[in-house]
Amino acid sequence: MYRTHNCGELRTANIGETVTLAGWVQYIREKGAMTWIVLRDRYGFTQLMFEEGKTPQDVLDTIKGVGREWVLQTTGKVIERFSKNMELPTGEIEVLADKVVVLNKSAVPPFTIEEETDGGDELRMKYRYLDLRRPTLKRNLELRYKVNRSARNYLDTLGFLDIETPFLIRSTPEGARDFIVPSRMNENQFYALPQSPQTFKQLLMVSGYDRYYQIVKCFRDEDLRADRQPEFSQIDCEMCFVEQEDILQTFEGLFKHIFNDVKGIQMTEAFPRMTFDDAMWHYGNDKPDIRFEMKIQNLKAKNQVHCEALNGVDFKVTNEAESILAIAVPGASEYTRKQTDELTEWVKRPQIGMTGLLFIRCNADGTFKSSVDKFFSEDKLREIAAFSGAQVGDMIFILAGAEARTRKATSELRLEMGNRLGLRNPDVYKPLWVIDFPLFEHDEDENRWVARHHPFTAPKPEQIATMINNDPKIAAGVAFYDHPYNDIKANAYDIVLNGTEIGGGSIRIFQRDLQEKMFAALGMSEEEAKEKFGFLLGAFEYGAPPHGGIAFGFDRLCALLGGQETIRDFIAFPKNNAGRDVMLDAPSAVDDKQLDELKLILKK
Repeated sequence: MYRTHNCGELRTANIGETVTLAGWVQYIREKGAMTWIVLRDRYGFTQLMFEEGKTPQDVLDTIKGVGREWVLQTTGKVIERFSKNMELPTGEIEVLADKVVVLNKSAVPPFTIEEETDGGDELRMKYRYLDLRRPTLKRNLELRYKVNRSARNYLDTLGFLDIETPFLIRSTPEGARDFIVPSRMNENQFYALPQSPQTFKQLLMVSGYDRYYQIVKCFRDEDLRADRQPEFSQIDCEMCFVEQEDILQTFEGLFKHIFNDVKGIQMTEAFPRMTFDDAMWHYGNDKPDIRFEMKIQNLKAKNQVHCEALNGVDFKVTNEAESILAIAVPGASEYTRKQTDELTEWVKRPQIGMTGLLFIRCNADGTFKSSVDKFFSEDKLREIAAFSGAQVGDMIFILAGAEARTRKATSELRLEMGNRLGLRNPDVYKPLWVIDFPLFEHDEDENRWVARHHPFTAPKPEQIATMINNDPKIAAGVAFYDHPYNDIKANAYDIVLNGTEIGGGSIRIFQRDLQEKMFAALGMSEEEAKEKFGFLLGAFEYGAPPHGGIAFGFDRLCALLGGQETIRDFIAFPKNNAGRDVMLDAPSAVDDKQLDELKLILKK
């Protein structure tokens, strides 16, 4: 056998035993007649000792010239380590080697295989098989496996069946772009890779498999970010004969089980719930980070309580702004002019898109100082501070402009200040449910409705009649916000963790007439709906039960459990920011024979 033990398991109890180990050379150290080699495998590190006069000469000859990442097999006796390293589980012992076999040599690695490497992202992606040797990535993939196992165990206890669904399906260009796959046997026709198993899991509910799950690969041809990849994994679930409350209770339980099982964190309290409207109003986005307060205050709100201090002030910026939003940043009144200037430039960046930043200092002596003292008296500043919930020692930051842009910018500023003040501790976990989303959004370019989630999401039960009894078309001259559909809420829910959407789902439409109404609202003709989704509409005529479900972003969840926001290092072989696999150099060209078989002609 190649080994009797792995490199992470020997302890003082093994002293005196003869063992055989195999692994990679982590590093080599020499001192006089002594040589030490640290051997590494997936399980840990063990130090080997070689000493002139004690170690056979052929062994000493063998280790001459050995370098990092060489693959060795060694046999020797476990002895007590003279200079102990208590940071390693094996740090109290070492192996006095009397036999060494070089199983394979290694070229000099392009970067160091250590916790903190000197390799950049692209270099490490190119040599991903080397990067995966690093303990950091090993721990990430072990965590991913634990989350996978924990989710499966929990769902199994509740009677869920793991059922596979197809990867080659029909393209339905709603939502993100599909990856398409040409069919050789069906000329000029294409499959699509699934963005999710949505329709299949609904069909499984129609088939009577009332509790389904799958940890499944999904594919979206979209621009990438730190938490996105062209192929990603999700924990996909569906249940029959359930209402929203059943879904929330079941999968809040899954979430708590995973945290307890994987992280040893017991979440005993029910997750807070927040409506979409409240999330947007207080936090500026629908996935609020509630690890810290710093809520947004609307100083100039239509048909809402607003700040009277703005009245009668001859200041063009606030008078002409559609929206004026403020956040009170704790303890920031001592910020220097350099710091406030830097933040002003920060909000002017194209990614934020504001023209400037107003600020009010709530000084420790009870006075107020602002960047707009010319227009606002100290009494008015005091009134704004009170309206904003500011305390002595705080700094109020104010953004003004168009509603949508200003709200998004204030949300980003809030998160940025949370980062700068250390309020977004990755070891603190604050989940919540966001509920009562709008069912529709308005596409101004095409003057039609689009689904906020997807076209299979049901409206709230009390609003089904509104949807059925009204024409979804927006008449000429009628503002979309005056249309009854603008007020319809979706029977949908997202689970958010630390400002990141971890999962989302909904109660589904299961009646054919309601589903046809939804397709009509999205601008589909009866013929188009039948062509694209006739299989689903047909299934609804054969006793479709009420059903609903949820899908968790598996990669995102693993990353947050690992204390990071980027998902790349929790996927064994990810793509880069351009969607390329730089290790395989994919996507790549194919030869003419393959193109001829597919009857495809590439444009020059």
